[in-house]
Amino acid sequence: MGAQWKAKGKAQVADAKGKLFGKLAKEIMVAARGGADPAANSRLRLVVEQARKVSMPKDTLERAIKKGAGLTGENVSFEHVMYEGYGPQRVPVMVECLTDNVNRTAPEMRVLFRKGQLGTSGSVSWDFNHLGLIEAEPAAAGADAELAAIEAGAQDFEPADEDGVTVFLTDPTDLDLVSRALPAHGFTVLSAKLGYKPKNPVKASDLSAEQLEEVESFLSAIDANDDVQHVYVGLVD
Repeated sequence: MGAQWKAKGKAQVADAKGKLFGKLAKEIMVAARGGADPAANSRLRLVVEQARKVSMPKDTLERAIKKGAGLTGENVSFEHVMYEGYGPQRVPVMVECLTDNVNRTAPEMRVLFRKGQLGTSGSVSWDFNHLGLIEAEPAAAGADAELAAIEAGAQDFEPADEDGVTVFLTDPTDLDLVSRALPAHGFTVLSAKLGYKPKNPVKASDLSAEQLEEVESFLSAIDANDDVQHVYVGLVD
C-alpha cells in the first residue's frame, strides 16, 4: 500500500473509474488556473497526460480545462486541504482534499475518523516524505529501472509491483523534468504527481486478518468521500 492506498477488487475498480474522472477533472480545473495551454503549464500538462492515459473522454477533459481557466464564465473555486491522523491499529493516514466548501468537508472528515483519530496539522506529516511520485512501466523488455532512475535524475525507485509498474521517486521540484526524461530510458510514464511516502510504515504482516480488514474498511470509507483526492497511508505489505 505504502505511498497511496488504492481500492481493490473488480467491482471497486469499475466503480472507481467514474470517481477517478471526477477527481482528475478537479485537478485539471485547479491546474488550469495557471493557464489553459498544457505546453506552457507543466502542472496542467502532467494532469492532462494522466487523464488521457486512463481514457477520460475528450469533451470532459476540455470542459474541465476551460472551466478552470475561467473561459466558460463559471466561478470554479476549490480549496486544497490536508487532514491527517491515525486509522485503526495506529496506521498513519494523510488525506488530501479539494473542496468547494470546507465547512462541509471538515465535519465529514471528523465523522470518518471516528474509527481512528483525527490529528492536528503536523501530527502525522512529520512521518512522511513529500516527493514526486512517477508510476511507469517498461516500454520494452530489458528496461533497467535502476539505470533509468539514475540517468533520468530520480532520487530512488520502488521495484515493479505485480502489474509491472515501477514507482520512481523524485524531489518535488524535479517531477516534471524526470517524467519527461524517463521515456528516453525505456519507460512509459503512467502518472506523475506530488505525494507522500511514509517513513516508518506499519507492516500489514504484523496485523491479524480482522485488524487488516478494519483498516481497509476505514480507508475505503474515506476514499469514497467526494472531496477526497488522494489517501496516503503508512502501511506496507
